[in-house]
Amino acid sequence: MSKINRDKISAVLNKLRSELHKGIIGQEKFVDGLILAILAGGHVLIEGVPGLAKTRAVNLLSLISGLDFKRLQFTPDLLPGDIIGTRIYNQSTSGFETKKGPVFANFILADEINRAPAKVQSALLECMQEKQVTIGEGTYALPRPFFVFATQNPVEQEGTYPLPEAQIDRFMIKLIVDYPSRKEEADIVKMVIRETSLPHVDRILSEDIIVKLQKTVRDVYIEDRLIDYITEIVDATRNPRKIDPQLEGVVAYGASPRASIYLAQISRARALMDRRDHVLPHDIKESMGEVLRHRIILTYHAEAEGVKKEEIIKEIASKIKVP
Repeated sequence: MSKINRDKISAVLNKLRSELHKGIIGQEKFVDGLILAILAGGHVLIEGVPGLAKTRAVNLLSLISGLDFKRLQFTPDLLPGDIIGTRIYNQSTSGFETKKGPVFANFILADEINRAPAKVQSALLECMQEKQVTIGEGTYALPRPFFVFATQNPVEQEGTYPLPEAQIDRFMIKLIVDYPSRKEEADIVKMVIRETSLPHVDRILSEDIIVKLQKTVRDVYIEDRLIDYITEIVDATRNPRKIDPQLEGVVAYGASPRASIYLAQISRARALMDRRDHVLPHDIKESMGEVLRHRIILTYHAEAEGVKKEEIIKEIASKIKVP
């Protein structure tokens, strides 16, 4: 990656961040997480209580990209066909025709995904992994690039369903949106009461630019010893007692090999954001929480004791030797 390329990419990413902050006050980690997902080509699970601008942020990102955008409001009465499409009978032709669902877009916002039962949530599995949809006997390719941004309320909120583990694993990262500071909240109120719609943002992304950015991420160099470091981290989520005997019986299931792949990819995207053409251990440690927090399944006993996944991830980061 030449110096010119780094300068151009840095300018695009800085402009992207600036445009998002036209409508999002604070939430620096959240905004950077969205940008990382675009660079790495991964789907994003966004968790936070209602009213923290999760939907607004994805809407702004779609406007900045200028690509096809569809918002799916997940509710308990939603059906899989409402998402992927179905076969309908056409009386004029006396035959069945395929009606494609709203999932045929570049940006999919699955709003409050845990408001729908598992059968509906699972309708996105093939879409997210294979970038295709099977309707009846036909298989249809989805547009490229294709991103799913799913928002959810914390599972302890009334009227929610836990996501199936198979679907959780297909989200490259999980972002946590926290409450703003008092000053940020005051600025949010001032901004919202003065506007009648989303702020005007410049279109600085496109299909071609996103594809080029993702190719550049794949060109970022990562040493074999850092890949070994990543796999050691992921293995520790499955066998945490290896690094701390006190973690015996805490984790029911650890992260899958997909987590190792995603951690390497996000680390490369983070290196690119920092204007580097190679990954440092710092990139991996900074990305661990986003990649692993939704892949660690605690035992019932650990949940009853109030063990936090973030604490386990921090323990793993502190105990594994950095190369």
